[in-house]
Amino acid sequence: QVQLVESGGGLVQPGGSLRLSCAASGFMFSAYGMTWVRQAPGKRLEWVSGISNGGGTTNYLDSVKGRFTISRDNAKNMLYLHMNTLKPEDTAVYYCSKNWRSDSRSWNSNSPRGQGTQVAVSS
Repeated sequence: QVQLVESGGGLVQPGGSLRLSCAASGFMFSAYGMTWVRQAPGKRLEWVSGISNGGGTTNYLDSVKGRFTISRDNAKNMLYLHMNTLKPEDTAVYYCSKNWRSDSRSWNSNSPRGQGTQVAVSS
């Protein structure tokens, strides 16, 4: 049974940083690409970033390129999202999600995801 548990969210001022973590279990973590998605209040689920199973390929939403970095530690079954220069529009619940295959983009809204961690960017 796939289990994904996110942590690391919180309230941060504009321009600040956070590191989100996702602990994965119940499947062979190193065999699958992983994805971060987010959902802002009143808005649809939005893909943010994806990473291939080995970490060699990463992809980003245009609005977060250069500010966010996705990474993974297969030895620890952990996925990360380093977020810098945060903006109010980054406010959302962030979810990690298991891709359907090993690549960085095989995700859709039916992919398994955790309960999420809240990120609020406000002064």
